[in-house]
Amino acid sequence: MTTLKPGDKAPDFTAENQDGKTVKLSDFKGKKVVLYFYPKDDTSGCTAEACNLRDNYSDLRAKGYEVVGVSIDPVKSHDKFVKKYDLPFTLLADTEKKIVEDYGVWAEKSMYGRKYMGTVRTTFLIDEKGKIEKIIDKVDTKNHTEQII
Repeated sequence: MTTLKPGDKAPDFTAENQDGKTVKLSDFKGKKVVLYFYPKDDTSGCTAEACNLRDNYSDLRAKGYEVVGVSIDPVKSHDKFVKKYDLPFTLLADTEKKIVEDYGVWAEKSMYGRKYMGTVRTTFLIDEKGKIEKIIDKVDTKNHTEQII
């Protein structure tokens, strides 16, 4: 598992978004990126986080940020999630778990005493040159934009 820290170059990636279009991190060169990893489309915490980012999207854009969400859900699931909640940003389908592993957010989790592998909710703020500025690993799903700004 990779342990990234502020100042590190953000690992580049290529994945399909909710529309089936190929997206790379390098597509955002010259822009600041909020790259947020979340466990699953249309679950309570993930919906709260996505809706908070949606409701504050214009503030994030005003600060120069592009918002990109990543989960291991497939394109079709992302498409439904985006349409259901009118999300104005890109969601990437990391079905091969390459991006979550490159960013070190695929890890053992525990729920009700059961251990399993899953995505640890984490957000990376990436600067215009592709360097990690900040990592938010204690995400407040209902107030996530405040943590970013």
